[in-house]
This record gives sequence, C-alpha cells and structure tokens, in this order.
Amino acid sequence: MNQTYNGMSTGELPAVAWKKSRRSNPSGNCVEMAELPGGAGIAIRNSRDPDGPALIYTTDEIAAFILGARDGDFDHLIQ
Repeated sequence: MNQTYNGMSTGELPAVAWKKSRRSNPSGNCVEMAELPGGAGIAIRNSRDPDGPALIYTTDEIAAFILGARDGDFDHLIQ
C-alpha cells in the first residue's frame, strides 16, 4: 500500500471494510471507519461522500478519542 495521508481519496485506499455506527440515521448523519491493512491506522470517511476524502489516524489516536468520548470529554459539543 502506498503511504496514506489525511485527505486522500478513499479510492486510493486498498479495499477495506467500512463500518457505520448503529446510531446512524436515515438522514445520513454519520461517518464510517475502517481499519487499514497491516496496522497502518484507521480511516474515517463521510458516509454521504463514500468516494470523497478520508482522514487517517493512528490506532492510538483513535483509542484516545474513543476513550475520551466514553468518559464524556466531548459532551459539551452536542448539548
């Protein structure tokens, strides 16, 4: 796989299994995440633009975000 970078087209990524949150709704207000091969990180895309840009994060970055969200660190952003 070529080097991944933030904003790269999802079409440039290898075939990955995109997963959408169960909290997604029919209005398309959701994002999808996929594990990149070989532990290269996690890709995130807008489900309404599946061929658009992807944001690429390390597994540690995603873990910090998810654990922070679980702890309520970002609750003020949705109130």
